[in-house]
Amino acid sequence: MKIIPIGVLEDNYSYILIDEKSKEAAVIDPVEPIKILNVISQTGAKLSSVLITHHHWDHAGGNIELVAKKPGLAVYGADARIPEINYVCKDREEFKLGSLDIAPLHTPCHTKGHVCYYVSDSVTNEKAVFTGDTLFVGGIGKFFEGDARDMYRILFHVITKLPDDTWVYCGHEYTRNNLKFALTVEPQNEALMAKWAWCQDKSITVPSTIAQEKMYNPFLRVNEQALQIFAGKNDPVETLATLRELKDAFR
Repeated sequence: MKIIPIGVLEDNYSYILIDEKSKEAAVIDPVEPIKILNVISQTGAKLSSVLITHHHWDHAGGNIELVAKKPGLAVYGADARIPEINYVCKDREEFKLGSLDIAPLHTPCHTKGHVCYYVSDSVTNEKAVFTGDTLFVGGIGKFFEGDARDMYRILFHVITKLPDDTWVYCGHEYTRNNLKFALTVEPQNEALMAKWAWCQDKSITVPSTIAQEKMYNPFLRVNEQALQIFAGKNDPVETLATLRELKDAFR
């Protein structure tokens, strides 16, 4: 598989996913269609599918224009609020992009219809997950239509159950701010300090991996005693809720 990150709007990411065997392509959250189509035209791939993580305009807002320019596209998602949706994803019901297997993972919290897309390549054994606004590098999304218990289930029963070497492609470039907050939580975390140093001269910080996120993302470490002591809680869900509240107020 080939994945091309494209910076859009102020700090969003769209992605082009290409099956190199069939040259079939999908786009993930293509909010700026012209920019996306220009890049695809340079790859020689044929666009067939649109994968939308959630209905927010900065992810799904380009659908109408894209479908008008490229009629017949399959538009995947799990929320009726997504413009032009014509394939409703069921949780873990796989579909294909050429030879690639794609499993939609329902992750309702940021929005009730949020989906992460797990992609596996049986030829190269590469794995990737497009996490939208559920998981970021060093952080997580806000709980607009869910709560801490929903997010805990997503993080520990869905996301971290993926193979450790899964590449993580998130929906926003929030890395520096996320890691800056994480350092207030775990200032002695060596993996976190190394990631913070690494990202300073990077304009694009995707992808990370599931294994990496487990080492420095505080929201994936709420079962650790140090995090619970910091939050003043002895329950991981309450710790997660406290960290989210603190992050919401963090500047």
